[in-house]
Amino acid sequence: MLKSQPQSAVAPPVSALDKLNARIVACELCPRLREYCAEVARVRRRAYRDQQYWGRPVPSFGDARARILLVGLAPGAHGSNRTGRPFTGDGSGNFLYPTLYEVGLASQPIAVSRDDGMELHGIRINSVVRCAPPDNKPLPVELKTCARYLDEEIALLPELRVLVCLGKIAFDGVLAHLVRAGRLKSRAGHKFGHGAEFAVSANGANRELHVLASYHPSLQNTNTGKLTLPMFLKIFVRARELAGM
Repeated sequence: MLKSQPQSAVAPPVSALDKLNARIVACELCPRLREYCAEVARVRRRAYRDQQYWGRPVPSFGDARARILLVGLAPGAHGSNRTGRPFTGDGSGNFLYPTLYEVGLASQPIAVSRDDGMELHGIRINSVVRCAPPDNKPLPVELKTCARYLDEEIALLPELRVLVCLGKIAFDGVLAHLVRAGRLKSRAGHKFGHGAEFAVSANGANRELHVLASYHPSLQNTNTGKLTLPMFLKIFVRARELAGM
């Protein structure tokens, strides 16, 4: 009897979201940002001197069937630019992930690296700019250049119900997306504030897409009490409610 030959391993299919993430990581469209990220990765902060920095555009992270999309500003120079995953390895992430865990959207409360086993449930995280900007201030042209990735990712999330915007720049970026997508006539009348929300019709679906705003969980906001844990928790309880989760 002939022995059956072992089957060769078949690689899983690459999803459209995976392909998008690969293009984001390889992006070189903003020279100022790429030079800054590379320099930060080369010099490194003393506390992380023995670590290899990511130093590239940071891809999105989370559930491919997400009902909630969390939109941040940009990677932190020594957080996501070091670890390669949104809100991982810095003070903002230390505030965010325990909150996501508390409401059942994350598998664990602590995020230290992209290999720590963290999984997200029903939520995905990205940002309006994918490279760490100097002083956390992207230029208008950089926001405009990176907007293509937000547009494409939202189009690839068929179950999306809620956009949670962390900070005014993220909020403005989401408003600009909605105008480009034809879901808003203009940004007029929509003002950023913690807990602000509104809904627009979702293209091609018999449902609404909700926008929910929050202060950014930066140390500047959390250390001063401008954003507290109860305030932040309330945002994600509301997001789950709007998403029908």
